[in-house]
Amino acid sequence: MTAVTASLAARTGRSLDEWLALVRASGIDPVDQAAVRTWLRAEHGVPQNSQWAIADAAARAAGWTRPSAAEYVDAQYAGAKAALRPIYEALAAAITGFGEDVTVEGRGSYTPFVRGRQFAAVAAATRDRVDVGLRFTDPPDSPRLQPAAGPGQATHKLSLRGPAEVDDEVLNLLHVAYEQNA
Repeated sequence: MTAVTASLAARTGRSLDEWLALVRASGIDPVDQAAVRTWLRAEHGVPQNSQWAIADAAARAAGWTRPSAAEYVDAQYAGAKAALRPIYEALAAAITGFGEDVTVEGRGSYTPFVRGRQFAAVAAATRDRVDVGLRFTDPPDSPRLQPAAGPGQATHKLSLRGPAEVDDEVLNLLHVAYEQNA
């Protein structure tokens, strides 16, 4: 985010402060980051990473604070998807156990796990299924893997319907993704 913000003027012709003034003048609720990003893209042709940086800065300037990773997870596994939480917990325990270099980040619809770059993403896809996105440079052979473009930066995914499905094969696939994304 810092790198994108630092290069905004070169990439878009306006500094972050100039973009924030435009967002304020637009009448769009600056806390509605999706609306700000849509407006930036549609009205000004702002590239995606710059949209995210400007929208985040506008929301923060308006008093919004980013939820913690735990708060994002709590929101993802609430209501109809609460029964999926044990699957997430089993996956998170395994993934964070790979090494001290694994970080858990927060997103609205999925939870990314990062080691240098994102290697896994866990999403409560439906009320009865969790999708696990895995990023591979050389995908292992597994009938459980499906090509995918998400969640997160996934090249492949697998779907789980219960914590017992976090078995040795799934743990191996997670570990291969971890190793390939140092």
